[in-house]
Amino acid sequence: MTSHFLSELISFLDGLPEPRIVMDADYRIVAANAAYVHEFGGDKPLAGRACYEVSHRFNVPCDQAGESCPLKQSLETGEPQRVLHLHHTPRGEEHVAVETTPIRDDQGQIVYFVETMRVVRQASSRAAAQGLVGRSPAFVGMLEKILRVANSDAAVVLLGETGTGKELVARAIHEASSREEGPFVAVDCAGMTETLFESELFGYEKGAFTGATHRKLGLVEAAAGGTLFLDEIGELPLALQVKLLRLLETGTFRRVGGLDWLPASFRLITATHRDLRAMVQAETFRRDLYFRINTFPIHTPALHERIEDIPLLAASLLERVDRKPGRKFSSAALEWLSSRRFSGNIRELRNLIERATLMADGEVIDLPHLLDMADDVPAALLGEDGVFRIAEVIDLATLEERYLAWVRQRATGDHAQLAERLGVSPRTLYRKLQGYEKI
Repeated sequence: MTSHFLSELISFLDGLPEPRIVMDADYRIVAANAAYVHEFGGDKPLAGRACYEVSHRFNVPCDQAGESCPLKQSLETGEPQRVLHLHHTPRGEEHVAVETTPIRDDQGQIVYFVETMRVVRQASSRAAAQGLVGRSPAFVGMLEKILRVANSDAAVVLLGETGTGKELVARAIHEASSREEGPFVAVDCAGMTETLFESELFGYEKGAFTGATHRKLGLVEAAAGGTLFLDEIGELPLALQVKLLRLLETGTFRRVGGLDWLPASFRLITATHRDLRAMVQAETFRRDLYFRINTFPIHTPALHERIEDIPLLAASLLERVDRKPGRKFSSAALEWLSSRRFSGNIRELRNLIERATLMADGEVIDLPHLLDMADDVPAALLGEDGVFRIAEVIDLATLEERYLAWVRQRATGDHAQLAERLGVSPRTLYRKLQGYEKI
């Protein structure tokens, strides 16, 4: 490929608004457009440097450092590749969507690669405060799915435990989509009666029933041009599932007491903590509705699936909820938080941190502030010196339960290390902890 062609390519990329670089097959940056220099450049020259050194501070290519490498994948397949990476930028580490496209010479051989970057900035401080931050594989995998589905109109179902931030994920999908200028309308399906469901979703005409003194627009109309988010859809009774299915299949609805069928125009996102497939098998959730809403499932990981994110989450939450700005956690407090299993996930973590900030007077949130406000630390188990104590004769099963509760509050390190110290397998420890939490 001639230098003239390369010059034309670089000139063309320079006029594009997205950050882009040209690289050779040896991971070396040949050139960067103005948008890339502005967004990621920093103070050092870019040409001649390895992409993995600039983006990740690695001294080996991404695939040799445990990351997926879009350049290598593109070289092997001959096709464009997309990945989500955590890049170093002048603002610190940020998630960046990377698309790598091979450039061929006149003989069809790949000689260069063009990488297009898009920084994935969290939509709002509220999202960051509630837990839409992280760098663990589970979190990054979820974020990558968000980016892939956002610009389509595919129906998304969010599946995950209570407290994992499903509404925030739904908002992130909405705000990354072409409907971001439209409304985001959230509906809690739990406890919905048939009358309430119809009047809330479809609205009603004046005089439709006693007390209907004026026309009311429903939430389906309110979501026009935007996103309708149905939370806890697994709680919707079968009779109401039929009405929802009719709305989704026909794309029309009728206000209560009305005669005209009106068009519906919204993007559907649903969420549940229930196992919908098991509900379909048990015939408590309609099979046809399940396939209608389940075009693109996204798992929202629980905190125990992203333990390495807990220090980052804790710092983010502390910044948002603390009445005194600038305070930090002690290392012991962070180790203890990382060793806990939060059954209420991010919601429980946030509540615990907010309580601890009210107990702390100094500049550091320490372990005693957290222990004092944790929901599941029986005071009888902890003396002032932290020694495990039992004041009465109890059965062995209860003794084990109480000891495991004490161990979880005191132990540091990961799950496997704790299991090794207790002399059991990680699987056995996990099963015992699960059994304890159900009591």
